[in-house]
Amino acid sequence: MREFYRLNHTFQTYEFGQAKRKEYLGLNRMTMGVWEAAEYLNQLIDDSDPDTDMTQLQHLLQTAEHLRRDGQPRWMVLTGFVHDLGKILCLWGEPQWAVVGDTFPTGCAYSPKIVFPKFFEANPDSKDPRYNTPNGVYEPGCGLDKVSLSWGHDEYIYHVCRDYLPEEGLAMLRYHSFYPWHRESEYSHLLNDKDQALLPWVNRFNPYDLYTKSHSKPDEVALRPYYEDLIREFFPDKIRW
Repeated sequence: MREFYRLNHTFQTYEFGQAKRKEYLGLNRMTMGVWEAAEYLNQLIDDSDPDTDMTQLQHLLQTAEHLRRDGQPRWMVLTGFVHDLGKILCLWGEPQWAVVGDTFPTGCAYSPKIVFPKFFEANPDSKDPRYNTPNGVYEPGCGLDKVSLSWGHDEYIYHVCRDYLPEEGLAMLRYHSFYPWHRESEYSHLLNDKDQALLPWVNRFNPYDLYTKSHSKPDEVALRPYYEDLIREFFPDKIRW
């Protein structure tokens, strides 16, 4: 775990994130359906997650089923199902330190409340005067939509789904790993009113991501018809990845 975050904090620079956005956000890698993407992802085990040894599809179904049992809106159940699908980046050659784990802003000073903050000392941005002030390259109150978070599956799946899910669900996708914000209340000087309005929705989602990981495996065959019907309600048969 420590080695994972050492690599993540050393190499997740502002320029790195900009380059990865240019590389992947054209969404020209594959065209496939949402359930198909979940099955495709099923071969991945997330090294950054010590809470479970389940496959990714099983984790997605666990998360979504807890949301469903608690009577959350159908769009939120679907958000739970798709929230980690951006990890398919690992299957296209990206190292896990550049795909999973907690996210944080780049282009400005690192909060000491980010996990393992000591590892940022090796990141060249920490010594670059453009990036090591509280605001860095941003204007105060600019809003998180204009802040380049460290690159990973959250940002990628947000862009994959941005035409299909409501704004609250998209915030859950984009920020569910941004713990310095929604758990530690850091970076408040960069927020705008929209971020403040969406924060309760991100907080509403996160317990389902964190605390639904047990050793009870969902029945994928039995659950598939429900989720295929739910997917059809919001997504076309094929989408771009």
